[in-house]
Amino acid sequence: MSESEFTKEKKTSSGWKQEKGEPSLREVHKTMAVPKNGSFFRKLLAFMGPGYLVAVGYMDPGNWATSLAGGSAYNYSLLYVILISNFMAILLQGLASKLGIVTGRDLAQACRDSFSKPVSFVLWILCELAIAACDLAEVIGAAIALNLLFHIPLVWGVCITAFDILLILFLQSKGFRYIEVIVIVLISTITICFGAELIMSQPDMKEMVKGFVPDGEIVKNPQMLFIALGILGATVMPHNLYLHSSIVQTRQYEDSPAGKKEAIRFSFIDSTIALMLALFVNAGILILAASAFYQHGHTQVAEIEDAYKLLGPVLGTGIASILFGVALLASGQNSTLTGTLAGQIVMEGFLNLRLKPWVRRLVTRFIAIVPAVIVTLLYGEKGTSDLLILSQVILSLQLSFAVIPLVMFTSDKRKMGEFANSAFVKILAWAVAGVIAVLNAYLLFTTLF
Repeated sequence: MSESEFTKEKKTSSGWKQEKGEPSLREVHKTMAVPKNGSFFRKLLAFMGPGYLVAVGYMDPGNWATSLAGGSAYNYSLLYVILISNFMAILLQGLASKLGIVTGRDLAQACRDSFSKPVSFVLWILCELAIAACDLAEVIGAAIALNLLFHIPLVWGVCITAFDILLILFLQSKGFRYIEVIVIVLISTITICFGAELIMSQPDMKEMVKGFVPDGEIVKNPQMLFIALGILGATVMPHNLYLHSSIVQTRQYEDSPAGKKEAIRFSFIDSTIALMLALFVNAGILILAASAFYQHGHTQVAEIEDAYKLLGPVLGTGIASILFGVALLASGQNSTLTGTLAGQIVMEGFLNLRLKPWVRRLVTRFIAIVPAVIVTLLYGEKGTSDLLILSQVILSLQLSFAVIPLVMFTSDKRKMGEFANSAFVKILAWAVAGVIAVLNAYLLFTTLF
């Protein structure tokens, strides 16, 4: 048997079309050391970071409107929806990190290596639309925060957010750990702001606990169901699955079954802790809306600007509004840090095409800023709110095109070997994929028609 025949057979038996090509995010691939004989906490510290970059997408400005609407209209009743959404996210992000660690491929590379070129191209287009939509939500969120805090016109706020490219390029030149540290600091800022506001709002603890228990009212109330679907649709972000499968490979874990098993375990702990923080923030927004608005008769608060203006008078202190605005600004800026990485990953993964980071960032920013500027000039605050909702619909539409391949690949023993999903995980993962597909399709239909 010739070498070429052996290679061809090896490719077929491994379940992939070809051997591994270029590593994902080549400039930072395996650049962060992991202690071989350190304690549990030292190793966990070495693996901490990627989970927080992923968690950013679960607390971006796009999630705020649905949580505000749910809390102001239905008190604490929809807290269990946020909880269930978070558990779905923990499962899917765990699968994404496992795919990257075991195969050495990110989700985009895995798609290119498993599907035909036309299918991969369509998936890339859909993913780019999702990233642009997410970037749009972040641009609008940051612009709204600048307007509320410093009275900067929305149009100028949108333009100012374009300059975060300079921060991205500076951090990338210093090393990947700097990006992770900045993200963790901003997440901590958001968490502290909402923690303080929850103390000020004095929520009803008994009713809050009851809110985490599912009830049947959601089936009888179509509007309540719509908001719940919005919360579900806005929680799991498709580009986060591509992002996580790549950035876990920045760690220098051993390329052996034992090394991969250890990396999977610590990466799962990292992402679970980070996503529990995201749960606190998203639940905190809903709890704040319930205790500050619903309890005081303001049951139609669905827009960020209205929430900002009402918080101070309702809670009796202007600090509440300021903390809300600071958290929103941190959320918008935080999310932009991961947008470039996700865009780079999907472009390189699907097309095997590399662009310089600053070029990629300019392209992404241009796609997000142009519609935001046009809508803001023509329609003002109302237009930006509608654009924010549209961005979430686009994200919902694309989600299944990322989730289904992820579950397919991680359940395939030819591709994953001994690390393929167990029967229980496989059933659970397909059930989650099915629920997401049905709910997002329904959300899209009801939003459009």
